[in-house]
Amino acid sequence: MPGRGCSACHAFNIESLAVGVTDDPTLSRITIIVDSGNSVVEQMEKQLNKLVEVIKVRTLDENSMIGRELMLIKVNAGVRTRENVLTICQVMGAKVTDMTPTTMTMEISDTPARVDDFEAMMRSFNILEVARTGVIALQKGPGKM
Repeated sequence: MPGRGCSACHAFNIESLAVGVTDDPTLSRITIIVDSGNSVVEQMEKQLNKLVEVIKVRTLDENSMIGRELMLIKVNAGVRTRENVLTICQVMGAKVTDMTPTTMTMEISDTPARVDDFEAMMRSFNILEVARTGVIALQKGPGKM
Protein backbone atom coordinates (compact mmCIF):
# COMPACT_ATOMS: atom_id res chain seq x y z
CA MET A 1 0.00 0.00 0.00
CA PRO A 2 2.88 2.51 0.29
CA GLY A 3 2.18 5.39 -2.02
CA ARG A 4 -1.37 4.32 -2.94
CA GLY A 5 -3.05 6.07 -0.02
CA CYS A 6 -0.99 9.18 -0.60
CA SER A 7 -2.04 9.35 -4.25
CA ALA A 8 -5.61 10.06 -3.14
CA CYS A 9 -4.30 13.15 -1.36
CA HIS A 10 -1.73 14.33 -3.90
CA ALA A 11 -3.71 17.43 -4.89
CA PHE A 12 -4.16 18.59 -1.30
CA ASN A 13 -1.85 20.71 0.83
CA ILE A 14 -1.17 18.40 3.77
CA GLU A 15 0.27 20.16 6.83
CA SER A 16 0.71 17.05 8.98
CA LEU A 17 0.40 13.30 8.52
CA ALA A 18 0.76 10.78 11.34
CA VAL A 19 0.16 7.02 11.32
CA GLY A 20 -0.04 4.72 14.32
CA VAL A 21 -1.66 1.70 15.92
CA THR A 22 -5.06 1.85 17.62
CA ASP A 23 -6.84 -0.08 20.36
CA ASP A 24 -7.65 -2.62 17.61
CA PRO A 25 -4.35 -4.25 16.54
CA THR A 26 -5.76 -4.96 13.05
CA LEU A 27 -6.29 -1.25 12.33
CA SER A 28 -4.05 1.78 11.98
CA ARG A 29 -5.17 5.37 12.39
CA ILE A 30 -3.99 7.98 9.92
CA THR A 31 -4.36 11.57 11.06
CA ILE A 32 -4.15 14.11 8.25
CA ILE A 33 -4.17 17.84 8.97
CA VAL A 34 -5.07 20.19 6.12
CA ASP A 35 -5.65 23.93 6.26
CA SER A 36 -8.33 24.29 3.63
CA GLY A 37 -11.93 25.29 3.14
CA ASN A 38 -14.85 22.92 3.61
CA SER A 39 -15.13 22.10 -0.10
CA VAL A 40 -11.51 20.93 -0.24
CA VAL A 41 -11.94 18.84 2.92
CA GLU A 42 -15.11 17.26 1.49
CA GLN A 43 -13.31 16.47 -1.78
CA MET A 44 -10.42 14.89 0.13
CA GLU A 45 -12.86 12.86 2.24
CA LYS A 46 -14.53 11.52 -0.92
CA GLN A 47 -11.16 10.54 -2.41
CA LEU A 48 -10.11 8.73 0.77
CA ASN A 49 -13.44 6.87 0.99
CA LYS A 50 -12.79 5.43 -2.50
CA LEU A 51 -9.77 3.51 -1.21
CA VAL A 52 -10.52 -0.15 -0.42
CA GLU A 53 -8.21 -0.10 2.61
CA VAL A 54 -10.05 2.82 4.24
CA ILE A 55 -12.69 1.76 6.75
CA LYS A 56 -13.88 5.17 7.95
CA VAL A 57 -13.08 8.84 7.35
CA ARG A 58 -13.97 11.39 10.03
CA THR A 59 -13.61 15.15 9.77
CA LEU A 60 -12.87 17.04 12.97
CA ASP A 61 -12.46 20.77 13.40
CA GLU A 62 -10.26 22.43 16.02
CA ASN A 63 -13.20 22.77 18.42
CA SER A 64 -14.15 19.08 18.36
CA MET A 65 -10.72 17.50 18.78
CA ILE A 66 -7.75 17.21 21.08
CA GLY A 67 -4.59 17.34 18.98
CA ARG A 68 -1.00 16.89 20.09
CA GLU A 69 2.40 16.72 18.44
CA LEU A 70 5.66 15.33 19.82
CA MET A 71 9.01 16.92 19.05
CA LEU A 72 12.53 15.83 19.93
CA ILE A 73 15.07 18.63 19.63
CA LYS A 74 18.84 18.73 20.20
CA VAL A 75 20.64 22.04 20.81
CA ASN A 76 24.09 23.29 21.72
CA ALA A 77 24.03 23.85 25.47
CA GLY A 78 27.34 24.33 27.19
CA VAL A 79 27.87 25.35 30.78
CA ARG A 80 27.02 29.01 30.10
CA THR A 81 23.72 28.40 28.29
CA ARG A 82 22.41 25.27 30.02
CA GLU A 83 20.52 27.15 32.74
CA ASN A 84 18.70 29.26 30.13
CA VAL A 85 17.66 26.14 28.21
CA LEU A 86 16.42 24.50 31.43
CA THR A 87 14.37 27.60 32.32
CA ILE A 88 12.65 27.58 28.92
CA CYS A 89 12.00 23.83 29.27
CA GLN A 90 10.39 24.37 32.66
CA VAL A 91 8.16 27.21 31.41
CA MET A 92 7.10 25.32 28.25
CA GLY A 93 6.67 21.88 29.86
CA ALA A 94 9.50 20.22 27.93
CA LYS A 95 11.51 17.33 29.37
CA VAL A 96 15.28 16.88 29.07
CA THR A 97 15.93 13.39 27.67
CA ASP A 98 19.70 13.52 27.13
CA MET A 99 22.54 15.77 28.22
CA THR A 100 26.22 15.84 27.29
CA PRO A 101 28.86 18.43 28.20
CA THR A 102 27.98 20.39 25.03
CA THR A 103 24.42 19.42 24.02
CA MET A 104 20.93 18.89 25.38
CA THR A 105 18.08 16.89 23.86
CA MET A 106 14.53 17.67 24.93
CA GLU A 107 11.06 16.36 24.21
CA ILE A 108 7.83 18.31 24.19
CA SER A 109 4.29 17.11 23.55
CA ASP A 110 1.72 19.85 23.09
CA THR A 111 -0.40 21.61 20.50
CA PRO A 112 1.41 22.30 17.23
CA ALA A 113 1.46 26.03 18.03
CA ARG A 114 3.18 25.45 21.40
CA VAL A 115 5.65 23.05 19.78
CA ASP A 116 6.39 25.74 17.16
CA ASP A 117 6.90 28.28 19.96
CA PHE A 118 9.32 26.00 21.80
CA GLU A 119 11.29 25.33 18.62
CA ALA A 120 11.51 29.08 17.96
CA MET A 121 12.84 29.68 21.48
CA MET A 122 15.51 27.01 20.98
CA ARG A 123 16.85 28.63 17.78
CA SER A 124 19.07 31.00 19.77
CA PHE A 125 20.91 27.94 21.14
CA ASN A 126 21.79 26.61 17.66
CA ILE A 127 19.48 23.70 16.88
CA LEU A 128 21.47 20.63 15.85
CA GLU A 129 18.61 18.26 15.08
CA VAL A 130 14.79 18.16 15.15
CA ALA A 131 12.27 15.32 14.72
CA ARG A 132 8.51 15.95 14.83
CA THR A 133 5.77 13.33 14.73
CA GLY A 134 2.99 15.27 13.11
CA VAL A 135 -0.34 15.78 14.86
CA ILE A 136 -2.30 12.94 16.42
CA ALA A 137 -5.89 13.60 17.46
CA LEU A 138 -8.93 12.22 19.24
CA GLN A 139 -12.49 13.48 19.27
CA LYS A 140 -13.45 15.43 22.40
CA GLY A 141 -16.09 14.02 24.72
CA PRO A 142 -17.45 10.50 25.09
CA GLY A 143 -17.74 9.76 21.35
CA LYS A 144 -15.33 7.39 19.63
CA MET A 145 -13.99 7.75 16.14
